[in-house]
Amino acid sequence: MNPLTLTFVYHPLKFIHPAKTSRDTLYEKPSWFIKLTDADGKSGLGECSLIPGLSIESVDQINAALGDLAAVYDWDGWMKAMKNASPSLRFALETVDRSYHSTDGVSLFDTPFSRGEEGILINGLIWMGDDDHVIDQMHARAEEGFRILKMKIGANGFSRELALLKRIRSAFPENEFELRLDANGAFSPQQVMERLHMLAEYSIHSIEQPIRQGQASAMAEVCAKSPIPIALDEELIGLIPNGELLDAIRPHYLILKPGLLGGFEMCNRWVKLAQEREIGWWATSALESNIGLNAIAQWCAAQGTPMPQGLGTGRLYSNNIEAPLSIRNSRLYTQPNGWKLPTV
Repeated sequence: MNPLTLTFVYHPLKFIHPAKTSRDTLYEKPSWFIKLTDADGKSGLGECSLIPGLSIESVDQINAALGDLAAVYDWDGWMKAMKNASPSLRFALETVDRSYHSTDGVSLFDTPFSRGEEGILINGLIWMGDDDHVIDQMHARAEEGFRILKMKIGANGFSRELALLKRIRSAFPENEFELRLDANGAFSPQQVMERLHMLAEYSIHSIEQPIRQGQASAMAEVCAKSPIPIALDEELIGLIPNGELLDAIRPHYLILKPGLLGGFEMCNRWVKLAQEREIGWWATSALESNIGLNAIAQWCAAQGTPMPQGLGTGRLYSNNIEAPLSIRNSRLYTQPNGWKLPTV
């Protein structure tokens, strides 16, 4: 194998509109593009991206790890470094590896999606904001063809959010629009059941992480008694795929973010555990740029799951990478040509 050279560039992603959740409001997002090149000029590209307050790594830790990787010049050392990397960096390095071994640098899995022949069914993402802004986003997503809408809740006052849901359901009836909620751990164990019963009046498909992670007994009780199906999201971050946890909590769904869970191999293990227990799942990006989004979408397509995915995040940034990704009638499409890859 030819000697290898790793280069990287820091590229903080700048939100067009502040991204508000029950945890925080984000204005920009730390991100690095990573390139592996051999002596013949063949290369692979990936993205490492963090969500401050949610990723288990810091900016300083990633910079230090990338500096160490730049001193690895042989394939055995590269594979060992990838296996031992922290979650977001491991996702990036797995993407680099697949990109390096692809024919064009962007077709990471051989599927009808990667060939531009089929799309992936996705939900439309609705960010928190004032009521009129939320409604405007709903109408915009509906006009784009979305019939599955994911809405963030938990930061604007529960009574106000119930009133907004009532207004939403009057304009977006349940027989035409599926509504997913994401609470990002906003409710306490003491209040969660009452609130879930109140939310259930609005025909909710599912709710992600109604209480904060790390409360396995409380989450198990929520999953057993909730009138709304429960999805684990933050609960999985930083963990090795764990069947005992799933057996204890018995969620209805898992939300898989390769950039937070340690890449494709780790997500494959979660998928296997979920399938063995008849637990549903879907994937979302961790708000990566189009480089990371493309990798996650191609992995999803390779799984063959019919579940609508959470991949409608490609238009969040003013400085995203130009890419041939498009959304038509609730489906994400790509084309293997037309990419303008970043200079690294």
